[in-house]
Amino acid sequence: MRLPPAVLAGAEEVLREILRFTAPADTTLSRYFKDHPRLGGRERGAIAECIYAVLRNKNFFTDFSEAGGGSTMRRLMLLGMADAVGVDALPGLSPEEVEWLQRMKAIDRKLLHKSLRSNLPLWLYEKLVAQYGEEEALALADALNTPAPLDLRVNALKADRDKVIAQLAEAPIAAVPTPYAPLGLRVLKKPQIQNLPLFKEGAVEVQDEGSQILAQVLGAKRGEMVVDFCAGAGGKTLALGAQMRNTGRLYAFDVSEKRLAKLKPRLARSGLSNVHPVAIAHEKDAKIKRLAGKIDRVLVDAPCSGMGTLRRNPDVKWRQPQSAIAEMHDKQVSILDGAARLVKAGGRLVYATCSLLDEENDAVAQEFVATHPDFQLVPMSKVLAEQKIELEMGDYLKLLPHKHQTDGFFAAVFERKPMAAKAKQADEAGDEA
Repeated sequence: MRLPPAVLAGAEEVLREILRFTAPADTTLSRYFKDHPRLGGRERGAIAECIYAVLRNKNFFTDFSEAGGGSTMRRLMLLGMADAVGVDALPGLSPEEVEWLQRMKAIDRKLLHKSLRSNLPLWLYEKLVAQYGEEEALALADALNTPAPLDLRVNALKADRDKVIAQLAEAPIAAVPTPYAPLGLRVLKKPQIQNLPLFKEGAVEVQDEGSQILAQVLGAKRGEMVVDFCAGAGGKTLALGAQMRNTGRLYAFDVSEKRLAKLKPRLARSGLSNVHPVAIAHEKDAKIKRLAGKIDRVLVDAPCSGMGTLRRNPDVKWRQPQSAIAEMHDKQVSILDGAARLVKAGGRLVYATCSLLDEENDAVAQEFVATHPDFQLVPMSKVLAEQKIELEMGDYLKLLPHKHQTDGFFAAVFERKPMAAKAKQADEAGDEA
């Protein structure tokens, strides 16, 4: 069944706007759909998939869109649409356009130059090659250019994973347990989860398996004082609250009140009452000082380049300049330093990003250990064994799409040395006196 002709014009219009890279692609798409309420679900889906196909394949599509008739923007849009819904679903094509699209689809991309095949900015491709080697960098790039699956986290306060699988099957929606996260489900297609009673009742939340593993790594326990330092919209906050069995006290800090506002309806669905959202001005806010040395566990899911989320947000690789990475590093170091003050003697601090780049990951962790002698690194292999997560890791958690079928995530765990922490607090008390 062919799409209405207006869909191609709409896709070209919104693609032109998105390729200016002045705003996130999902924001621009949402605004476009809001301005065009008559578009049906199929039409919206086709436009969205077209846009994301172009963003994932921009290098390849741009290179080959120079051939053929019509404007370059129309050719880019047609390549995206053909990738999303197939050539036969496209209305009003000339015989030349059909022949050209079929020729483009027949190209064996493995024969292309490696940097072109990667569909990454050259600076990013070269960084990944330097870190992982050429063969693994290409496998990683291929995975990053593949749409992510839909993962759910079962809310253990309200549901059981096996029962949720059975309830989804009645919908009918096929889902299987995720291989590592104990409460994760991977949905085999992408239905409208938000319309399901299971979602509305708070029995499940949408959350990538990698993000679920990060929450597990913190190891939050019943009755503890815990801080999610960069909580955002609260996906990990909700997971931590459930781990704590709705006991203790869980603070959700963020500098954005707008992001924290998105947590409120999710909290209401979850049934959690131990979560306390707190807007802070910066990492040295007075609200943080009041809790200094009192917190059992602190999670710092730091702002980062987001290069590990390209399966979901392919525009990030084109919007983020190389110069931003050094700026991110400095910000991450400062945030981690601020969060560390919260941790009590024997408490744990987890630093995490959804980045793939050493500058934002290993380098920040190493700098923290070098400048904070009162903390020691806890090998990730030990932490995962404590949580009974069967993943082979060394000192750090490094999740990769082509190996673990998750978004790209990094995490390091630090523990505050009991004697060092007490000595430091005594020094600070002396200074104040």
